[in-house]
Amino acid sequence: MSAEEFHTLRYRVADRKAYLTLNRPEQLNAITAEMAVELSAAVARANDDPDVHVIILSGEGRAFCAGYDLKRYAEAGEAFQPPVWDPIKDFQMMKRNTDHFMSLWRSLKPTIAKVHGYAVAGGSDIALCCDQVIMATDARIGYMPARVWGCPTTAMWVYRLGAEKAKRMLFTGDTISGETAAEWGLVLEAVPAGKLDAAVEGLADRIAGVPVNQLVMQKLMINQAYDNMGMAGTQLLATLFDGITRHSPEGRWFRDYAAEHGFAEAVRWRDSGRWIPTGSELAGD
Repeated sequence: MSAEEFHTLRYRVADRKAYLTLNRPEQLNAITAEMAVELSAAVARANDDPDVHVIILSGEGRAFCAGYDLKRYAEAGEAFQPPVWDPIKDFQMMKRNTDHFMSLWRSLKPTIAKVHGYAVAGGSDIALCCDQVIMATDARIGYMPARVWGCPTTAMWVYRLGAEKAKRMLFTGDTISGETAAEWGLVLEAVPAGKLDAAVEGLADRIAGVPVNQLVMQKLMINQAYDNMGMAGTQLLATLFDGITRHSPEGRWFRDYAAEHGFAEAVRWRDSGRWIPTGSELAGD
């Protein structure tokens, strides 16, 4: 896939750096199946280019990435989520997307996420798959669908934060600022928004001065430690659970509510902390 063939992102190379820019700004760079495919294709392109030493991923407009384009999917009702759930079809779909996101982690060349605005829900999966994440201090990161209708399929929260803080995030679906994310060790660094470009370029330039073969060997060695921890098995379980969360009684309620009242209204209910109808309450509706 040539740079001109990308529709959901932009691709360019300069000074040993490949710049990948998610480019659906009107939708806050919300993820579609096409974007997931193009992301891994762009990573592969950068890996094949001997002039590229490091990859920088960012988002156009007001946000890095606001997650999946769930307005499109949730409001589609049964067209997206039919009454009879096929767990294997669901798994295949989400596993493909997870693999596309993980191309950033598996990339032989180092990857840096430059996060401004929001990196939330599936957008946090994408950012946390990068080797290094630098955020604006006022940017927000979190996985709100942990409250209902989602489980982070990459499982990168636990690998970056450890068990206790990962539970703190996924038990609540809260978001945290870039400043807090850096304090907790979720991301490498947080800087004022006006200094974000300079911070990312400074790190990328430092990395770009290292021979590619050295970079690849260091990255493979470090990643192998996580493979030995069972990352692949954890992601398999997380991807299966993600499908189950969308088809639990509460997940079906969320989808039905979004189809009737709009996705924004369903999200407002979910993120407010209001009680989500369950069990006999649903049966009585």
